Parts: sequence; structure tokens; C-alpha cells
Amino acid sequence: MAVLGGTWKITVVKSMIDGPIRFGQLQRAVPGVNRKTLTRQLAELEADGVVQRTDHGESPPRVDYRLTGLGSALIPVIAEMERWGGTYAESRDDLG
Repeated sequence: MAVLGGTWKITVVKSMIDGPIRFGQLQRAVPGVNRKTLTRQLAELEADGVVQRTDHGESPPRVDYRLTGLGSALIPVIAEMERWGGTYAESRDDLG
């Protein structure tokens, strides 16, 4: 839980499920996150071995992020959390 704790990390990881993604694409995929926060979240995920950052050494800079094997192991967990979230939302709708 400590690795994925925080407001944005699960959303960031979810954004990488389909493959490598560039920083600008991540910003669009995670609406509401500011650049500084996204940078910090990515650095923490990289330090925890969940995300790999690849700098292609080009000008203008081209950097992409992808899930590591450890990060890819989270995909079924995230899918189950989404399923539970849908069930939860339906049950809350039934109360109102």
C-alpha cells in the first residue's frame, strides 16, 4: 500500500498498462495533476521499481515511462479494484 499510496499513483500506473507513455501524454491521462506532483510521483514509482524511465538522449528531449515486470504484476490488482469500484458505485446508487 505504501508504494501505491497517494492521490495519483494508481492512475499513473493504470495509464501505462497499454505500453510506454511520454510525460505529456501522462499529464493528459491524469487530469488535475500538476507537473511537479506528476514528476514526484513518477520518481517515487521509479525508485520503488514499478516504473522504468527511458531517456532517449535526443533533442528536443524524449523521455518515456513504462511499467517494469513488478509494475505489470499490478495490472490484475488494478483491474479488480476497478471492478470493486463499479460494484460499490452501483450499491451506493441503490441507496439513493
